[in-house]
Order: sequence, then structure tokens, then C-alpha cells
Amino acid sequence: MDLNTVVEVCDGRDRVPWRAGDAWLGGGTYLFSEPQPHLRRLRDLSRMGWEPLRRLPDGSLEIAATCTIARLSRYGKELEAVAAPLVEQCCRAFLASFKIWNMATVGGNLCNALPAGPMISLTAALDGRCTLLAQDGSVRSVSVAEFVTGPGTKVLAEGELLRAVTLSPRALGSRTAFRQASLYGLGRSGALVIGAVDPVDASFAVTITAATVRPFRLRFPDVPGPEALRAAIGAAVEDRDWYDDIHGLPAWRRHMAFRLAEEIRAELAGDGGRFASGGAR
Repeated sequence: MDLNTVVEVCDGRDRVPWRAGDAWLGGGTYLFSEPQPHLRRLRDLSRMGWEPLRRLPDGSLEIAATCTIARLSRYGKELEAVAAPLVEQCCRAFLASFKIWNMATVGGNLCNALPAGPMISLTAALDGRCTLLAQDGSVRSVSVAEFVTGPGTKVLAEGELLRAVTLSPRALGSRTAFRQASLYGLGRSGALVIGAVDPVDASFAVTITAATVRPFRLRFPDVPGPEALRAAIGAAVEDRDWYDDIHGLPAWRRHMAFRLAEEIRAELAGDGGRFASGGAR
């Protein structure tokens, strides 16, 4: 779609003052998908020169905001980490055309802050940290679970930029389980739940996305029993937190989130119950 209100595109490296009507341009798959009448200038990030994926000296994985879904998918297939399968599972939850896969960015998916954003699901479940750059050059770090505050809303200040998301080596060493539910075979996620068992202290975390207006990541000292898990989710996620749109009613999303969380709990606890394998769509 043409953005006929945009009168200028500048290099993201240029140190020009931020002004009303500016927007960062990554892959552009959202910006050019619908009218943006408030925009006047795009600040292009394509020449920033950020390495899409790199291992830091401490073993952490840094994912640049400009890393595409296709690039992350290829990397995940080669990644030597216990949690590596989760990368492809979340990339596949994107359910996008090859054009979108090759243009859409990890940073764009997070900054759109849609409940069904699978890069939010992936990085929140692995306790990712967002590096944010302000216009004055200052840097701050927030967890992915805190970065997204609601449908389409996040903690970014005016002109602030998401630079990267970092996953620790400890998180990458976690045993994980993934479940997704949709009203349609190739539909947007109505509920996406991920469980992770810490490789150091065997603590358990369950992350609920798509079903809720923002990510919910609940932690336990070990894998809880069914009732304890259900009670914790019920206490953390209030009625108003279950998302409501054409892809699923709140009651159905709530039901699926509880069901998928129990499947994950059983799988990672090794209960061998009826939910110990497979998934839902």
C-alpha cells in the first residue's frame, strides 16, 4: 500500500531530531499493510549494519531487531541448544507467506505488540531482554514480558528504538514444550502456551500468549501439580486479560490456555498422561 502522507524517507543512521509523524521502518510489512495517515517521515533501519544473530562472549544469543523471520528460522535449525526446536515452532506459528517471512522482522513483531505475535511468545518464554535506545543515546533494558503492555501497546517512549532481544545461555538450555490452538487450520493463534524447565535449578515457567492481551509468564520452584498450576493461572490472569476478537472469544481462549498449560505441565513433568505428546490447533 502506498503511504501518501509520507513525504520523506531518511537513513536511520542520520542524527536528525525526532519529530511528530516519524516512524522507524524495519521490514515494513505492517507499515505498508494499511493506511498510516499520521506518518510524515520514515527512518529506515535497513543500513544500520546490525548483525542479525550473534553469540555474545557469555554465550547469550543476541537477536537484532532487524533480523528477519526467515533468517531466524534458518539459524534455529542449526542452533545447538536444548531449546532450539522452540525457535522453529514459533516461526511456523507466524503463518505468513514467504514474502512476509523474508521481510518481516523480529523487532517489528515485538513492536506491533499483537497478542498473537509469535516472536513475543518465543522471546518471552525464554525470558528475553529487550535493549532499547533513546533519542538522547541512553540505553535501557526491559524483559519481553514487560515490554508488551497490551494489544498494540508497549513501553517504548517517543522516538525510542528496539535494538535487540537477548536470550541467556541458561534459557537456551531449558527443556521446552509448545502448544498452539487456532479456530482454523491455518488461522491466527487463539492461544499459544510454552513451558520451560530451567537446566540449573529445575524451576518451571509457563508463558501464555495469544489468548491474553499481553504475555503472562508464571514461575514455579518446580513443575507444579495440576491444581496448583490451574490456581496460579486463574490468580494471575483476570477476566479482563483474556483477549476478544474475531479469532476467538475470551471464554474459549481461557479454556484452551488452561488445557494447553496442563498438557505442557504433564509433558515436562513426565507424567505420561494422555496429554504427554501431541498438540492442538
